[in-house]
Amino acid sequence: MTSRNEELFQRAQRHIPAGVNSPVRAFRAVGGTPPFCERASGAHLWDADGKRYIDYLGSWGPMLAGHTHPAVVEAVQAAAARALSFGAPTEAEVEMAELLCRLVPSLEMVRLVSSGTEATMTALRLARGHTGRSVVVKFEGCYHGHADALLVKAGSGALTFGNPSSAGVPAETAAHTLVLDYNDAAGARALFAQRGAEIAGVIVEPVAGNMNLVLPVPGFLEALRELCTRHGAVLILDEVMTGFRVALGGAQARFGIRPDLTTLGKVIGGGLPVAAVGGRREIMQKIAPLGPVYQAGTLSGNPVAVAAGLATLKLVDTPGFQERVEATTRSLVEGLAAEAKGAGVTFSAQSIGSMFGVYFRATPPKSFAEVMQCDRERFSRFFHEMLARGVYLAPSAYEAGFVSAAHGAREVEETLAAAREAFRRV
Repeated sequence: MTSRNEELFQRAQRHIPAGVNSPVRAFRAVGGTPPFCERASGAHLWDADGKRYIDYLGSWGPMLAGHTHPAVVEAVQAAAARALSFGAPTEAEVEMAELLCRLVPSLEMVRLVSSGTEATMTALRLARGHTGRSVVVKFEGCYHGHADALLVKAGSGALTFGNPSSAGVPAETAAHTLVLDYNDAAGARALFAQRGAEIAGVIVEPVAGNMNLVLPVPGFLEALRELCTRHGAVLILDEVMTGFRVALGGAQARFGIRPDLTTLGKVIGGGLPVAAVGGRREIMQKIAPLGPVYQAGTLSGNPVAVAAGLATLKLVDTPGFQERVEATTRSLVEGLAAEAKGAGVTFSAQSIGSMFGVYFRATPPKSFAEVMQCDRERFSRFFHEMLARGVYLAPSAYEAGFVSAAHGAREVEETLAAAREAFRRV
């Protein structure tokens, strides 16, 4: 008998490329039919067949407060009742900007946009406009959205399919993007010594989450800050994923690194499309209409989306919130590692804040090359064993996982019970 999920997937493929509107959702990295989601609440979601899952995808990061939190839903309903869009300024946008500048250490001004890709694209344009230079530096395995200049040895969905650079990106565009190894401070120093006068900016995930979870080694982020300062380049921390998950003030607060520009997304929209680019006033004042760097968006600062983001950030900005969700995440990864050890499976796991990574290798990776040493086939088997037992992990060996404030001891216990059986079968 064909399930409702299978019926929907077959139907979707007739009019949507691969049946999905974002590549990794197609499950091609792990095989099988993706569940079509119908509803979600707290730490759980339900598919079209009515099956319940403990959700560690969290809409790829935004759902830090949990799904359909009453305060967020109430804020969205109230905003929608007033208007779905104005295309004009609102007080809520001002409140959002003020809150972001208070919470994130480096922000003096912010511009709201609708996606992480828009935010990083704008940050690079600002870096080039501010410096008058063309070259940007990124790191292998880090993903910063699908703008042309950033799809050069990208991570995330592009990496999942083994095609790190995208067709349709002109060679002359890619030529202005230089790629280094993540965590390779020596390589960055050598590049700046050779081409520092050409480099407009360096963009980096302070904690990589798009080649699975990879933590920065001590001194790496500090080296990038020092090099950019010395050579007059703009340091951009892409905190679309890490913002409010690694710490209340983002990875920059946790590691004590002050970037020139920061990109934010995911959590600041609470599940709706809001992102932002912000940073030093001197640079942000180069953006139109104050300066010559153009950026615009009809739905930027959409009132319904901003309402969801504000309600989420107010929940996150409460005493003990970060500590509780970080402790839950830590108990999850420690439990998974213990279950794997008990089953005799080569496995490791780690977490930071409410992000976590699982790896079928003996130790957590520190670079793209080490990520590629993980046993992808074994991960795929583990993924399906967990999915069958009602645990929804990211459908790729190259993605971080996310815990929400709605996850608690019960969800962790159920997850570890599922893992105990899954490890025995992989």
